[in-house]
Amino acid sequence: MMKLYNVEVSGNCYKVRLLLSLLNVDCEIVPIDIANREQKSPSYLKRNPLGEIPVLEDGELTLRDSQAILVYLARKYGGDTWLPSKPSEMALVMQWLFTACNEIARGPMDARFHYKFKQNLDIEKAHEKSKSILTMINLRLANRDWLELNRATIADIACFPYIALAHEGKISLDPYPHVQKWITNIKELPNFISMPGLE
Repeated sequence: MMKLYNVEVSGNCYKVRLLLSLLNVDCEIVPIDIANREQKSPSYLKRNPLGEIPVLEDGELTLRDSQAILVYLARKYGGDTWLPSKPSEMALVMQWLFTACNEIARGPMDARFHYKFKQNLDIEKAHEKSKSILTMINLRLANRDWLELNRATIADIACFPYIALAHEGKISLDPYPHVQKWITNIKELPNFISMPGLE
């Protein structure tokens, strides 16, 4: 059985758990004690030399990085539904995975890290970036239910956690009604699961 090395309060771990649930795929969840820096232990660093979570093990395959894990799970278990094989459609979905690890990470995710986990970072910059990316996504969703292809894909799963957790970074979603509707759409997917802090 696959193993996911996991931290419950991590949005990046959650997006993997969420996709596993939506795909109805069994996976052993292995908790990592970040309070005691287990992710920096020699045994864990053999799985991921960067000392980050999540990590997915599937037989001989070990994957780090939540976006890469989403791609693997989508293609292995989701057919073309969650990540199409057609180059143009694949690229449309994939661009949002890069948005998740760039603009969303440096915006809502950093803001959450600052307030929830007392990380010392430029909170004004994180809020500026949050406003910029949330404004863009809100416009994107003005006339559509999903980010791409008129259905839920890993584009939505990749971007969802840290936007839905924006309140933990003292970011209000009140100015972004289309984003709020999109969050509701995701929560209504069959087999949706939540995580700590998700309203």
